[in-house]
Amino acid sequence: MNRWAAAGLVNTASRATLSRSIRLLSEFRFEQSDPARFYGGLAKDTVSLVDGLWRDVNGTSPQGTTVLDVGGGPGYFATEFSGAGMTYLGVEPDPREMHAGPAGQPHGAGAFVRASGMALPFADDSVDICLSSNVAEHVREPWLMGREMLRVTRPGGLVILSYTVWLGPFGGHEMGLTHYLGGKRAAEMYTRKHGHRPKNDYGSSLFAVSAAAGLDWARSTGALVAAFPRYHPRWAWRATSVPVLQEFLTSNLVLVLKPS
Repeated sequence: MNRWAAAGLVNTASRATLSRSIRLLSEFRFEQSDPARFYGGLAKDTVSLVDGLWRDVNGTSPQGTTVLDVGGGPGYFATEFSGAGMTYLGVEPDPREMHAGPAGQPHGAGAFVRASGMALPFADDSVDICLSSNVAEHVREPWLMGREMLRVTRPGGLVILSYTVWLGPFGGHEMGLTHYLGGKRAAEMYTRKHGHRPKNDYGSSLFAVSAAAGLDWARSTGALVAAFPRYHPRWAWRATSVPVLQEFLTSNLVLVLKPS
């Protein structure tokens, strides 16, 4: 058993069922054709993940906590977090993403700030939970973003950084499995087929981030408390413990850190 992969995460592990994995996998195909359906469902699942982790690590309900969502987009997560009794703050650097919701406006309860995850405009130790969901693979310096997330999170709070692993089956995003031929080649193949560059374009808005790099960074902080595959059922969490194979089997890695 991977010693980082979850001894004691009772609430989180109990929610990591096979039926949940199948449901989430079936929703991935709607990411671009019906983003409200895809991101709405992902938001509900993310709130459940954060709730379980907070209860496991701190032994209390996360209601009343402040959640800073780095790369929060147009606000699908805001609705769900606010509904769960948490104060939501969204950070998004891309105005197109920020206004990609209905009627071109961020929706849901919460506050939204246009800023970079590499330079968060918040004071040290100012939030209870700092979340980043599927953002690290889209920035050039993901661990600088990770350090910023740690900086703004109070001691005893949680940093939850989840990202798509490059060599996993979804590493190429809309480019499909062609990313195994190389990122640049995959982007060119997509462009020739569709007549435009992919939204997640290798080298500009998509980068090759490995599971090993994330684990190495998280361990180096001294704050890592758990690491596991986000969308796998509990019995498949061992995927993070096998060097090399973890790159192909993890798909999406969750790093959970507790600042002290």
